[in-house]
Amino acid sequence: MDVGSVTAVSVAVVGVVGTLLSALLTQRAADRSRQRERERAELARERRGELLDVRSCYVALNTATRQYLAALTDQVHALRRDGSGQVRQRLTDARDQHRDVYAEAQLRVPDPVLDLAGQLSRELGAVYGMVKRLDAGAPREGDSVTGAQERIDVLWHLLREMRRRMRAELGVPATAGGREAALPPRAGQRETERGAGTPGTSGTRRGRDGREW
Repeated sequence: MDVGSVTAVSVAVVGVVGTLLSALLTQRAADRSRQRERERAELARERRGELLDVRSCYVALNTATRQYLAALTDQVHALRRDGSGQVRQRLTDARDQHRDVYAEAQLRVPDPVLDLAGQLSRELGAVYGMVKRLDAGAPREGDSVTGAQERIDVLWHLLREMRRRMRAELGVPATAGGREAALPPRAGQRETERGAGTPGTSGTRRGRDGREW
């Protein structure tokens, strides 16, 4: 075989090898791109799942806290009417439900929300103790129905602050002036809140300034 033939064969071989290597590199690049896309999609699914879990925890914590506060308010009203066994039981149930929900929140929610939830939990427990002592006719110094109601009013405001923090963590924008944007009620929410109070009351409260919480 002469030199020209050898050269032609060598060029052909190099061309074939180059084509094969190019195809292989292209395939590997495509495989890596698909792998990255799969990883990004999996990460996005995980984040969506985590966000849904946190949102569910927020909803449960907000609902349990509202019901606890509603039951405390109803018990204070009942004290002015010489008490009611049904109200007492609802308060106990609301306290127990909030305790369970808060325990789960301690493992799920971020610190900014958990700090407010912890403050609410401590203050709710303090007001609960005061209300129970008043109901039992064994008040301590400083215990009073008026004092209990004033502390409950403060806690409704603190709940609003916790709810704003929850919405911020979820990326829900506030409306102009910092007020919470209206959201449609979840299924059964209206009935749940309506049933949280005694006749003439509800899960929604109004302060002395007439604003709803």
